[in-house]
Amino acid sequence: MEEQRDQWTSKIGFILSSAGAAIGLGAIWKLPYVTGMSGGGAFFLIFVIFTLLIGLPMLISEYIIGRGAGKEAISAYKKLAPDSFWVWVGRIGVLGCFLLLTFYSVVGGWVLIYTFKSLIGQVIQTGADYEGLFVSVITSPTVTLGGLLLFTLCNVVVISFGIKNGIERANKYMMPLLFIFFLIIVVRALTLEGAMEGVKFFLAPDFSSITGEAVLYALGQSFFSLAVGFSCMVTYSSYLKKDVNLTSSAGSVVGMNIFVSLLAGLAVFPVVFALGMEPTEGPGLLFMVLPAAFGEIPFGAFFLSLFLILFLFATLTSSFSLYEIIVSAFTADGKRSRTTVTMMLGAVLFIVAIPAALSDSLLSDVSIAGKSIFDATDYLVSNIMLPLGSLLIALFIAYKMDKTLVKEQYHIGSTSNSSLYGLWRVLMSIVVPLTIIVVYLNMLGIVGDTM
Repeated sequence: MEEQRDQWTSKIGFILSSAGAAIGLGAIWKLPYVTGMSGGGAFFLIFVIFTLLIGLPMLISEYIIGRGAGKEAISAYKKLAPDSFWVWVGRIGVLGCFLLLTFYSVVGGWVLIYTFKSLIGQVIQTGADYEGLFVSVITSPTVTLGGLLLFTLCNVVVISFGIKNGIERANKYMMPLLFIFFLIIVVRALTLEGAMEGVKFFLAPDFSSITGEAVLYALGQSFFSLAVGFSCMVTYSSYLKKDVNLTSSAGSVVGMNIFVSLLAGLAVFPVVFALGMEPTEGPGLLFMVLPAAFGEIPFGAFFLSLFLILFLFATLTSSFSLYEIIVSAFTADGKRSRTTVTMMLGAVLFIVAIPAALSDSLLSDVSIAGKSIFDATDYLVSNIMLPLGSLLIALFIAYKMDKTLVKEQYHIGSTSNSSLYGLWRVLMSIVVPLTIIVVYLNMLGIVGDTM
């Protein structure tokens, strides 16, 4: 007997939850440091273009597949293309979400640790060495594993409550508050002396530093920040009511994602340049910049604590979507308790994430293709598996899924004319697959040296 399908209670609940899945570490933590390491404004411009021309059509596609089937990721492909290879698209998505969570939860632990330290007044202090503080956190096995455990437990508790009482309820409060506090940070960052150099770095494109790998990073970032490629949104949209317009919902999520990505850059880079930091610091960039920024304003410790709490919420809402696709895959047949599966998943993920958590301490000497365990997992997921998953989803919806069902789902509640539908079909059948393939070939050195 199949499980009783839960549903979002409203369109805004679905949009905020989709935005919550997208707007977390991808936009707030990862976008600034990847931009800093990949050339600044040119990278951000390429990211925005990819998000609009590749990410948005992909998001619409995952929505169509999920609501069209009314099933979670694996079951959706089984229903729409029974007894075929395509079920592996869902399975790859579940595996990808699992691997993503192994390093995502580590960063979530960092956020949780910083939130706690800020609340007890251990972050913003006179003469504080913010870089040294971050290093002390990530090089302590006890601290990183403790943060990982607590972050995992937070996910287990919320996911156990399900869609309406867990994920949707949390997002309705978390996301609006995050926007408000982000705006406060941006205003303060832009008023620092020397801040405009950071704005110039972030928004003035310089394509001389762009390489094929940087373009691949931009493509991977567009998928990562929208939570597409692993069929997370297939699962989310399977809980959606039948009268909600998918294209406008996708447009709202993409718009919010680009806006938050812009805010993240404007919050970080003006501070980086005003305080003489290096934009190429890597994954720790945000954890060094935020305290430095708040340390420059009255009641900075208080505002930093509030922002870190909201940042933690945003991080959790993104991880909820990753947990949900895995949990729903193992509870689809109704034979397993959602709570039991969630608890077992949390335990397994904690164990598997330990190597990534210890990448900067006990396992700092372990290298995979010249990268730490943490960085190697991030690279595999963001730059290999996400684009591959997106390519397979594009091919599925363009050439395998029933075209009548696709068109029906696309037009529900829509006032757009058929030309927009035709444009979307062209993007998904030609532009998206070719772009992913060309970017891959470029990275391998088969198609030119730069793009």
